[in-house]
Amino acid sequence: MTDTTPEIERMIHERVMSLSGAARMRMGSDMFTAARRMVLASLPADISEVERKRRLFERVYGDSLPLSVVKSSSVER
Repeated sequence: MTDTTPEIERMIHERVMSLSGAARMRMGSDMFTAARRMVLASLPADISEVERKRRLFERVYGDSLPLSVVKSSSVER
């Protein structure tokens, strides 16, 4: 779903593309950091660090941690 007109979308694209590669990379990194903080803030405070990381992974990537990672880090399911 989008509520952005094609004209505005084009304008935003042009503005972002006019930035240096480093600035675009920094912008993307800052957005990822903000999203990560929002997800972490939404998790219960009383869960273990391992559970927090597992839930963060699932929320960010939309999938469970690979079984090989779960086995090697002893994450309980």
